[in-house]
Amino acid sequence: MGKIKWSKPSLLAIAIILLWLKTYIVYKTSFDIKIENWRQEFILFLNPLSFLMFVLGIGLLLNEKKQKRYIMISSFFISAILFANVVFYRFFNDFLTIPVLFQTSNMADLGSSVNELVQVKDLLYFVDFFFIALVMYVRPQLLKYRQMAKTNRRAYFLVAIAIAFLNLGLAETERPQLLTRTFDREMLVKNIGTYNYHIYDVFLQSKSSAQRALADGSELVDIDNYIRANYKKPNDEMFGIAKDKNVILITMESTQNFVINETVNGQEITPFLNDFIKDSYYFENFYHQTGQGKTSDSEFLVENSLYPLSRGAVFFTHSGNEFNATPEILDKNGYYTASLHANNKSFWNRDIMYKSLGYERFYEINDYEVNEENSVGWGLKDIDFFEQSIQHLKEMPQPFYSKFISLTNHFPFELGEEDSFIDPYTSDDKTVNNYFPTVRYTDEALKLFVQRLKDEGLYEDSIIIIYGDHYGISENHNIAMGEFLGTEVTPFVSTQLQRVPLIIHIPGQEGQTISKVAGQIDLKPTILHLLGIDTKKNIEFGADLFSEDKLDFTVLRDGSFITKDYVYTRDICYDKQTGEPTDKNACEPYMENAKNELEYSDKIVYGDLLRFYENADYRKNN
Repeated sequence: MGKIKWSKPSLLAIAIILLWLKTYIVYKTSFDIKIENWRQEFILFLNPLSFLMFVLGIGLLLNEKKQKRYIMISSFFISAILFANVVFYRFFNDFLTIPVLFQTSNMADLGSSVNELVQVKDLLYFVDFFFIALVMYVRPQLLKYRQMAKTNRRAYFLVAIAIAFLNLGLAETERPQLLTRTFDREMLVKNIGTYNYHIYDVFLQSKSSAQRALADGSELVDIDNYIRANYKKPNDEMFGIAKDKNVILITMESTQNFVINETVNGQEITPFLNDFIKDSYYFENFYHQTGQGKTSDSEFLVENSLYPLSRGAVFFTHSGNEFNATPEILDKNGYYTASLHANNKSFWNRDIMYKSLGYERFYEINDYEVNEENSVGWGLKDIDFFEQSIQHLKEMPQPFYSKFISLTNHFPFELGEEDSFIDPYTSDDKTVNNYFPTVRYTDEALKLFVQRLKDEGLYEDSIIIIYGDHYGISENHNIAMGEFLGTEVTPFVSTQLQRVPLIIHIPGQEGQTISKVAGQIDLKPTILHLLGIDTKKNIEFGADLFSEDKLDFTVLRDGSFITKDYVYTRDICYDKQTGEPTDKNACEPYMENAKNELEYSDKIVYGDLLRFYENADYRKNN
């Protein structure tokens, strides 16, 4: 019987396989990446492979000596990138980004703790490198080198490309708009891998840097002139009416205005808000203006009075910009500023963006007691979130500006029977059915929170602003929504469904319903005006909601707009009274304004133009 010949493995194959397996093991042991099904597990396992094949495959173009050196050096640097993320994750529970590398305070903190973060056992993260080096220099005869033919090299790279497309296709199936809705680094790493994520991060940073580098202060002149020409005088009677009061700003996740003063199965959906409105200013024609950034876009709008971008999330793509946000302004006026949200701090890049906005403190998931009993869906239940937040409020210096972001009323609207205060709607659409109990739950959480504010003596010293961040029911559910509303959901109706609640409670003020058309972009100047802070010199597109001169006009991120009498969407002008299409000429007077506002705001963000506004010479000359 002849001997079985053992084919010597190539250094390239060994390096790829070892790095691939090591990366997957690191994913499972060193990062807290949540896996929900076998498809996500397969994507996680697959995602390093195409990158490793591409990078190490370059060695196929080299002779034996250079190939070995290239593979060794590449293996070391790839391992170093992975290890750097591990160390950073240990300290910040986050993945490295290029903007983070320039956050000197973060890097200083990391450096000062290096002795605690790096351990001897961390040498295991380089075990594949040591193994290859040992074999290459001690037993090189075990490795095979063969010059690969050009046809075979092409086939190799075609396989790598095919794997890359397979990975991306599976990822897009699991998480649609993955690369355009770049809202969470963990989501990116889980779907495209650590290495590809860093390439994507470089792309985003390069694109942003190029646009910023080409911008100059002259672009801001036209924008400034437009804003001054369209400035609306605020309501003098409301100026400073809440001076030195605390500000409690509450973002209601996915809450649309159609639930206010409405019932399902004969039960009130928002009984507390319905009562709270009676003692507050209630804006019944207030629209969200978010894009792909959803909740983070609503935050951006409210804090800056600028529009979000049409693609991606400003929080993720332009967190390093110069802003003149509400927290920064209030900080200069003696306020303590904080945001409270019981979620991962990196979600929507908040940990970085909040520093750009001027927040002094971010209370995130690690500042809350979170367990299986008090969690549902996306995390900590709203009742527990607001209850635990009371202690944080009590510890804040006054006056404070505190922003709360609720979580329970988030798609897919999960809720246990023990937390259901009303029965689900009954239709063939589970999403629509379950939406109402989660809205009702948030309403109950707000009721208990307001009562706790009263118990702790904070209620009378605070203005309370409650608003919806974006839609909860998308157009994919128009049939069930039409059934609930009792009318077909046309583009006109769909646009009207973009209304979200806005309630402003000011101690000592009587309740009033205001019907003027407005949007989230108007909140910043309104809040500052109520606190007695002049907004005339600010670069912002909103107007005081109480202003008698404010136009009945607001622009949505997709270019749609709403006026007192008309709704313009999908290139059709609708009459608000009839809900039917009308002569497009009726909407034309507003089209230029809508276009200008979105384009000017985009220029500010893409070019980081507010850095020029901070320049003393610019202000002096303009």
